[in-house]
Amino acid sequence: MAQQRRARGRDVHGILLLDKPAGMTSNVALQKAKRLFNANKAGHTGSLDPIATGLLPICLGEATKISSYLLDADKGYFVTIKLGQKTNTGDIEGEVIESRPVPKIDEAALRQVLDRFTGEIKQVPPMHSALKVDGQRLYKLAHQGLEVERQPRQVTIYRIELLRQAADEIDLHVTCSKGTYIRTLAEDIGEVLGCGAHVTVLRRTLVSGHALNEAVTLDELAQILEHDGVAGIDARLLPMDSALADWPGVSLSDDMVFYVKRGQAVLVPKAPTAGLVKLYGSKDGFLGIGLILEDGRVAPKRLVNY
Repeated sequence: MAQQRRARGRDVHGILLLDKPAGMTSNVALQKAKRLFNANKAGHTGSLDPIATGLLPICLGEATKISSYLLDADKGYFVTIKLGQKTNTGDIEGEVIESRPVPKIDEAALRQVLDRFTGEIKQVPPMHSALKVDGQRLYKLAHQGLEVERQPRQVTIYRIELLRQAADEIDLHVTCSKGTYIRTLAEDIGEVLGCGAHVTVLRRTLVSGHALNEAVTLDELAQILEHDGVAGIDARLLPMDSALADWPGVSLSDDMVFYVKRGQAVLVPKAPTAGLVKLYGSKDGFLGIGLILEDGRVAPKRLVNY
């Protein structure tokens, strides 16, 4: 029997808050970070468009098991919206397909328009997106000149802050739920204003309570590695459970840990009565994610192993 191939790279576990540069895909940024850490496993938590910059959490090692929960997290964006022009992609990378004069609108009227997009709204996903329809990525269909029907999706815009208003540009800071397309928001605002619009600058500023000022660039990582070695860049990693900061935690006794690691549910006094929880052992620390069953027991849902 052939020996199983050993994983390449280091067993390094944690979450890197990366400040992605413009002009680079999220996957390329991921691969560059993975090489700097010489990690054997890595994954990002939701793509940023190539033109977009900012917060791209990258999960290394066992942290990839909780990456989907970061993907589901609320996010914040700084965006500059160009009024008067629509592009085929909704951003500055696309071709201008329509130009219209920009009406004069005072700040109070603009704020009223922005208020219309605050709260639960429905968005039609753009063709130039990674969403799948009938098993095919929309952007691949768009590159073939095809357009297919997309069903509106409900998202939540928690807040839109007007930062700057010029003759044909506005700067906003948007806090929103997962699945929100800022390009679509910009286009929809442009339609209400009667002039069309597209995104020229997009920078992600928040993910799951983490702010952009906590992030590090690829260049900074390379410099840290050169001067301080592997220990220096490892020090920039957040613990895995930081992705679940708002979740309730459940502490397990050594006996409970024994059974949970074998896939069995346990009864924990004073545990939450429903939902997902973080699991901790006195010796092992963070164990992973648990689920409260209907009978009140705590069952393992996704455990980490490191």
